[in-house]
Amino acid sequence: MSIFEHRPGFVAVFALSMLGAIDSSAQSADNSEEMSFFVSSRGSGDGANFGGLEGADAHCNALAAAAGSTRTWAAYLSTSMVVRRTDGGFEITDGVSARDRIGSGPWYNSDGVLIAQDVEELHSDNNINVETALDENGDPINGRGGDEPLEHDILTGSDFNGQFSTAGQLTTAGADTTCSNWTSNGEGSAIVGHHDRAGLNESMNMVSWNSSHGTAGCGEDDLPSTGGVGLIYCFATD
Repeated sequence: MSIFEHRPGFVAVFALSMLGAIDSSAQSADNSEEMSFFVSSRGSGDGANFGGLEGADAHCNALAAAAGSTRTWAAYLSTSMVVRRTDGGFEITDGVSARDRIGSGPWYNSDGVLIAQDVEELHSDNNINVETALDENGDPINGRGGDEPLEHDILTGSDFNGQFSTAGQLTTAGADTTCSNWTSNGEGSAIVGHHDRAGLNESMNMVSWNSSHGTAGCGEDDLPSTGGVGLIYCFATD
């Protein structure tokens, strides 16, 4: 006679427990497939050097896959326009705008909360804040107000509209805004946004999710000095 014949109540509880576990697992899998926006749970490990846009996209896809997603992901990062003087005049390399890389929406976080219906809504009224800007595992990102370490500086290299900044377009006069197009872990700077919509005051920049200020450098040890650890926004493009 098996142990289950002696303990019918245990069998019922065990069965319900297993059903709950299966349901929870299925729900988790469903959420991972429905998720189309997250903040990376970690940075590159090499400051703002992701190996360019291709490396940043790979970072998003690797984190998403580990969380159970099979979608295609792109990093919300812009690259800088570069203007170089030549003997014949100028050589121009156009920048790439983050808003043009992330698909058309709609985007939902891991809890199923709508972030934005489309690109225009994302850059106007949107739901990115400390409660909705979750990582790929559904965990919150540390914001201002006592969380340690502070992680609210999210790398973007972008202006308010998600377009590449022209501030660093002249190599002889401008300031770096993308850490050499996401290949530098030393000198330079990159524009960041505040995922928690909070800063030193209530100015437009300080409450911007995608264009708050520049970093103090591009190295792993530079980023924390202004409130970040090299995290990026990731959006599903399919």
